[in-house]
Amino acid sequence: MTRPTVCQVGREERQAGIVSIRRWGMPTTLAVGVTAAVVAASLGSATFYSTRHYRSLLESARASALAQGQLIYAALEHQMLEHDRSLLSGMIETFGREKGVEKVVLLDREGRVRFSSRPAEPETRLSLESETCQVCHRLPAEKRETSQVIETGGGKVLRTVVPIRNHAACFGCHDRSHRINGIILVDLSTADIRAAMDRDLLWMGAFSAVIALLLLGAITLVVRMVVTRRLQRFEAEARRIASGDLGQRVRVGGSDTLAWLGEDFNALADTITGLLRDVHGQREQLETVINGIDDAIVVLDPDRRVIAANDAFLRRTGGSRERLLGSTCHETVIGTCGAGDCPTLRCLQTGEGQVRIFERRDPSGSIVWEEVHASPIRRSSGQVVQVVEVWRDISERRAAEARLAESHRLASLGMLASGFSHELNTPLATVLTCVEGIQRAARTGDGADPEWRRIEESASIAREQLLRCRGVTQHFLRLSRGRDAGDCLVDLAAACAAVGRLIEPTARANGVRVVVEPGAPGLVVRVNEADLQHVLLNLLLNSIQACAHEGRVRLAVVPGDPVRIEVVDDGCGISPDNLKRIFEPFFSERRGGTGLGLFLSLEFVRHWGGDIRVRSAPGRGSTFEVVLPAPGASSPLRILS
Repeated sequence: MTRPTVCQVGREERQAGIVSIRRWGMPTTLAVGVTAAVVAASLGSATFYSTRHYRSLLESARASALAQGQLIYAALEHQMLEHDRSLLSGMIETFGREKGVEKVVLLDREGRVRFSSRPAEPETRLSLESETCQVCHRLPAEKRETSQVIETGGGKVLRTVVPIRNHAACFGCHDRSHRINGIILVDLSTADIRAAMDRDLLWMGAFSAVIALLLLGAITLVVRMVVTRRLQRFEAEARRIASGDLGQRVRVGGSDTLAWLGEDFNALADTITGLLRDVHGQREQLETVINGIDDAIVVLDPDRRVIAANDAFLRRTGGSRERLLGSTCHETVIGTCGAGDCPTLRCLQTGEGQVRIFERRDPSGSIVWEEVHASPIRRSSGQVVQVVEVWRDISERRAAEARLAESHRLASLGMLASGFSHELNTPLATVLTCVEGIQRAARTGDGADPEWRRIEESASIAREQLLRCRGVTQHFLRLSRGRDAGDCLVDLAAACAAVGRLIEPTARANGVRVVVEPGAPGLVVRVNEADLQHVLLNLLLNSIQACAHEGRVRLAVVPGDPVRIEVVDDGCGISPDNLKRIFEPFFSERRGGTGLGLFLSLEFVRHWGGDIRVRSAPGRGSTFEVVLPAPGASSPLRILS
């Protein structure tokens, strides 16, 4: 029952399922991962840097604008005290022309533009309700800042507000109840700030990219030297072990994680190698045991293809293991069974074990009887996935059963012969006594009288014939030694009538009346006539023995397809427990019985393709029904069980 080695089984599946570590697989993966990490870190750093740098540039611009506003405020205060406004106008125009300055405006407390670096804006008025003013004034006073980025018609600007506060030196011209006399506005363009920040960010990105490339190259080289080469050795050794070279191991060096992994890998390989050796040894031992069994064993899949077989099955089929494995059983085992009686098909359909008995001829032409046991192999879900067939040669057992049947037939005939001889010997003895009396009377008469001599001679002849008849009855027991004539068409009416005549003396001796209803003449079945009479005699004898005095037994033929022969009695019946065992060999309810009658009767009937059915209940009698196929229902293969 040899199968491929454990390492060979499923090698293609394992190779297809293993994700191999290729030469550049891990470095590429790590490079992609590190690149993604560096890019993410660089983007995060660039975002953080741009935000901080932009704020820093704004703070610098805010400080510069505030300084300019303070300078203008100081000049304004000096010029107002001197009543000279020419210097103030020149300063505003000068500051307004500096790089990055959008405009510089001086507003009075009413919001009117007094001085502006843009000539078109003097005499205009800036309302406190405007959108640009509300950027700050919608906030509480404690949260307002001196500078704020606002949106104007020309884009975003950084506006710095320097209030001109009213103090004692200004009371000569301004009402002392006012806190603020005016406002200085300095607008700086944010576009220049953004451009400067973008230039710095570009340089930073280029420098980070160079650093990232160098870092990736270094990581790739280190991973290749330290990790990939060692893992490739792991892969190579694992492939050698998977291919069957169980002695291969990974060379371990160092004390890092990969070295520990190598040690664990070698320990695992040692364990697996030991387990494989154990499995291999147990498999060889199991194969030796199975191959040592004389019965032929074969394992079939749901398509009836041979998965495994022992040596006995190979000898039975006469083929090689290579040709047998993978082929279907009906292709390999010719002339055994067909699709209608295959035990494996029946086992797959019902999920239950099956038993069949087949007749075949071996290569020498001899008839071989085989008993087949088909047993299902199920998954945990209960589904039948395989079937194990065990073929056993029962030719010797069949011969022994035939000898038992012959012995039982002789015993039954002996019982009938005893009753027949008793019934026949009584009138024979009476007639013989009378004949001997006549012979004695003739001898005592006148010997010269020809008439007396003729009477004596006739009496002598009659006495010899009577003695001959008594000898026939003595030798009746030897009539059962005739040879089997084989199956033939038997007239049931004639057979039942003959059985009725044979059983009549026994029935009369037991006080039982036997009624024979043979049916219409011409109803025939294909059986062995002597064996059929033996079956019916055995059933009638059992029924007679089960009946009380003045009981009744009926033998009737019911035509149809199949043909039924009923033996009905009004005897004691059979209990349910015993009803299940009455056809077992050597089981008998009658003291002194052999327990073989019903067993052999069932074997005879099944040999003809029929069956025996029983209906019985304690105290209600029994009905035995012999079911036989019509003559046209014969099959080229005889199934016995």
